[in-house]
Amino acid sequence: MRSYFRNFSCFIFAITVTAFTQHSFGQNSKKEYLNRINIIQQNINKFFYVEDKGLYLETIGKHEKPFSYLWPLCALIQATNETETLGYKNTMKPVVKAINQYYTNEPPSPSYQSYINKSSRFYDDNQWIAIAYLDAYNRTKDAFYLDKSKEIYSWLLTGYDEKTGGGLYWKEDEKTSKNTCSNGPNILISLQLYKITKEKKYLDTALLVYDWTNKTLRSSEGIFYDAIKVASSKIDYATYTYNTGTMLQANALLYEITNDDKYLNEAKIIATAAEKHFYQQDKLPDHYWFNVVFMRGYLELYKIEKDLNRLNFLIKDAERIWNNERDENNLLGKGKNKSLIMQAGMLEFYARLAQLHLTKS
Repeated sequence: MRSYFRNFSCFIFAITVTAFTQHSFGQNSKKEYLNRINIIQQNINKFFYVEDKGLYLETIGKHEKPFSYLWPLCALIQATNETETLGYKNTMKPVVKAINQYYTNEPPSPSYQSYINKSSRFYDDNQWIAIAYLDAYNRTKDAFYLDKSKEIYSWLLTGYDEKTGGGLYWKEDEKTSKNTCSNGPNILISLQLYKITKEKKYLDTALLVYDWTNKTLRSSEGIFYDAIKVASSKIDYATYTYNTGTMLQANALLYEITNDDKYLNEAKIIATAAEKHFYQQDKLPDHYWFNVVFMRGYLELYKIEKDLNRLNFLIKDAERIWNNERDENNLLGKGKNKSLIMQAGMLEFYARLAQLHLTKS
């Protein structure tokens, strides 16, 4: 009898833990996330994709240019890689074709410009593409993705110098600032290339940029500032979720590569500080794509820790957005002028949550 009650108690405890986990973390079923992914993907194709041009609109309402700048496509290419990870077919293909129209052979090295006509080149735009392409390469082993990432990496090195002690600039033709958004992602690309090729030069680059970013742009509590102005060496103290997210992910990756506890400890410090800093009044700041880049860092740490508590606030914010910031057409974002980058940000967000498999269906 005692054995029966002990076994029954264990059974009830298991059910309770499962129910508590799903309730407390607000995690939907995978089926629900897939439903949201379908809706968002259909809306992107319906409202933003210009099929006869193979390009995308930046916003539904008024827009500065006939077609999107490159930046929103940097968000969409990562989002479609995540949907293909879930088993969707050929969602990346039209985005890759669109991105190809931004390609330029301009010296000193080929890369992608900010618009389809001759325009400025941003180091971070190219970095986001390389990050997505390296993820796609790891998934598919298609050499196109690795070759393009290496090409981007070569161009990125032209944006590094020793002014302000090191670091990469943000914009090629206006070398006025060195930003976390053009250094954190560079670390991630370098680390991914090192993991794939085992060539030490990539790890050396990652550590060089990592050390400079920490020395120059890290706050005392572990949040990363926006930039340093080159002429004055003054810090722009603005903080954005994605900047801290890339450095969180960099530390987690460095731990995975080196097994050095200092990187894991730093990742934990950043993760704790960032939740406190950015998650205010039960919400994250309004930029969905910034926030999903932020989430990538937590997911990299989750691979190591397996601590669901780290993800709770991110899951809750994804629910808040779906429930409160969605219009009658299921387009996401505040205001009437819906943007491609916000749809892409949440497409990636829900795709990554669907990949977690915290629930069975």
